[in-house]
Amino acid sequence: MKLLLMPNLDKAHIHECMKSLSDFAAAHDMTLMMNQKYQDQFPECRGVRYGEFFSLLEQADVCVAVGGDGTIIHMAKHAARAGKPVLGINLGRLGFLATLESDQLPLMERLLTGYYSTEERMMLRITLQHGDTVQTYLALNDAVLSKGSLSRMIEFSVSNRDKPVGVYRADGIIAATPTGSTAYSLSAGGPIVDPTLSCISLTPISSHSLFSRSILFQADSRLCLTPVGSEEQQIYLTVDGEESVPVGSGDLVLIEKSELPVRLINLTGKAFYEVINEKLLCRAHT
Repeated sequence: MKLLLMPNLDKAHIHECMKSLSDFAAAHDMTLMMNQKYQDQFPECRGVRYGEFFSLLEQADVCVAVGGDGTIIHMAKHAARAGKPVLGINLGRLGFLATLESDQLPLMERLLTGYYSTEERMMLRITLQHGDTVQTYLALNDAVLSKGSLSRMIEFSVSNRDKPVGVYRADGIIAATPTGSTAYSLSAGGPIVDPTLSCISLTPISSHSLFSRSILFQADSRLCLTPVGSEEQQIYLTVDGEESVPVGSGDLVLIEKSELPVRLINLTGKAFYEVINEKLLCRAHT
């Protein structure tokens, strides 16, 4: 079995985890592969094959992200395009997308026996139209329209397949997948959504109007967000906390379900609600 690893070098215990991974792989006839840019980073790892990332991606049986949710999201988008499943190993804090903690590496033997499940997660396709220029992004968690540092608030209208939803005056708005419902959307007061569902949640950030509740839209919705009002307001579109681009007056932001799903590997067999209890409710009391 060939595993393509994507490590987060900023995590405190990344070298210990990678060493354990390489030892485990050597003992279980697994081939570890990594982007050639990491070739000098992990001298402690034995038998790793380095090469050009996309070439290795085509050869991989499983993509393994070692870090936090940001690392898993980054890997997942590449994996989805290549039709590969993703295993997340958590070295972060909550790590909702990771089903394996760094002290659970022996469970990776289940990859060889087939004793595991995969969960299909929807993504969003975000299209930013600026005149004749069109930019397209993928989001596993969310797309956020937010104000710039000098803006007091922003105002924008929302429609769904050309039918008006409302006009918002707020610090921003979050369009989230069910997977992203436990991320930024949750901290803004959005609902927790079972990640196996297909829907889009829209949650305003610090709304300055009475229209301040989250709305859940069915999966075939096509949301259009348009800035309203002064051209001086600063608005930015941020996708999964990675890309951040300015949105100007007259621009359109279209949000819809992507045709590409992400397949996440679950080696522990824990249900979503168990993970919520462990990572949210229990830690809230510690």
